[in-house]
Amino acid sequence: MSGVKRWQFWLGLVISLVFLYIALRGLHLDELSQAFQNANYWWLLPGVAVYFVAVWARAWRWHYLLKPLKSISTSELFPTVAIGYFGNNILPARAGELLRAVVLKKDEDIPISASLATIIVERVFDGVVMLGFIFINLAELALLTTSSGFVGDIRTLALGGTVIFIGALLVFLAAAMYPGRAQAILAAFVSRFLPERFREPILGFSNRFLGGLAALRSPRGALMIFLTSVVIWLLETGKYWFLMHAFPFRVSFFALMLMNGIVNLATTIPSAPGYVGTFDAPGIAVLQAYNVPKATAAAYTLALHAALWLPITALGGYYMFKKGIHYSAEMETLRAEA
Repeated sequence: MSGVKRWQFWLGLVISLVFLYIALRGLHLDELSQAFQNANYWWLLPGVAVYFVAVWARAWRWHYLLKPLKSISTSELFPTVAIGYFGNNILPARAGELLRAVVLKKDEDIPISASLATIIVERVFDGVVMLGFIFINLAELALLTTSSGFVGDIRTLALGGTVIFIGALLVFLAAAMYPGRAQAILAAFVSRFLPERFREPILGFSNRFLGGLAALRSPRGALMIFLTSVVIWLLETGKYWFLMHAFPFRVSFFALMLMNGIVNLATTIPSAPGYVGTFDAPGIAVLQAYNVPKATAAAYTLALHAALWLPITALGGYYMFKKGIHYSAEMETLRAEA
């Protein structure tokens, strides 16, 4: 493990431990154990099923983003998307996104930089939808902030996230619409500020990267990607709703949309692999703000986290084994293109 990776690992671990402490402080383990024992886990079946439909929708969205580069069917992309989940859930620093791009290069010979552009566009649209989930419920959130100190910080996070994600979206849309001008601006910057030996590789990478934004060049294309992103996150919220029925509490679907938006924004904070702590603490806090007892909120959130993590990680691991993929070897492919 390199010095940078070691630093990232330990920083993520410390942050996860802090968030776990926030999530579990004051919780009686016997009450948590009782909440787990009383749950009706049959509700996991429809929850997991609707979640895999959401993953399939992610593969379809990626098919649409990649179409200007190469037409690849959704069924062919689904295993690579699952491998990406495996990487994000097992490896630090969301390495699954890089792994997904490298696997696509291996399978379909699409430049890594171009597929990375499509993946970054996905993340930007996901962020916009998550913020939408929060802002739809902003009036309700304002009422909840007095109940939970953790939730109170979400308004600041939402405002900061809005600036970042909307700003990034506008930059990508402008670069997609005017690729020649974007390349000229970047070339001027590179020639002025970077040593000559770095210029050609960076300009080559950026040219391929801009090619990955081609799906955004039409308003229809951008709208399709946005609508698909909304469907993906509504389906994921459906999993929250199904699993809620396994536990003795009820909140509205809109409340679960709010929870989904908050926990997924929180998971952008560096953490241990699998978003340990950064998913759990805000999820428990939101439910407590809706007057759900802490033991019940903790049992539900931890069960939900496990249900989101385990099935797709196992499936991604299966596809990695089936394809004969080794992370270290695939990263060599990444370094070779870079």
